[in-house]
Amino acid sequence: QVQLVESGGGVVQPGGSLKLSCTGSGFVFNDKAMGWYRQAPGKQRELLGLRTPGGTTTISSASVRGRFTLSRDRATKTLYLHMTDLKPEDTAVYFCNEATIPFDSWGQGTQVTVSS
Repeated sequence: QVQLVESGGGVVQPGGSLKLSCTGSGFVFNDKAMGWYRQAPGKQRELLGLRTPGGTTTISSASVRGRFTLSRDRATKTLYLHMTDLKPEDTAVYFCNEATIPFDSWGQGTQVTVSS
C-alpha cells in the first residue's frame, strides 16, 4: 500500500523560506521520478517540479521557477522542496507524488501559508 507523508509547512512572511519534506513507502521510492504538487483554494492541483532518480531537477511551473528547487536523499528516501522568496500566492497545500503517473493514493499534504 502506497503511503506518502509530507511535512514542513507552516506560516511564513512574504520573502521568507521553507523546506518541505516527503517520505514514501509501499513502492521503490528511489526508482521513481518524484514530484511536488500544490493545490490552492478553489484551484486545481498543479505539478511544481520533479526530481529524477538520477538527480535531475525540472521545474514545471513558471510561477515558482527561480524560487523553488527540489532535492532528494536516497539514503533516507526523502524528497525535499526548497522554497525561497515566498509570496502570498504560494499559499496552498503541498503534496508529493510520483511525477509521471501519480499514485491514486495521496498524502494529507502540508499547509503553507504566506502572510504578513
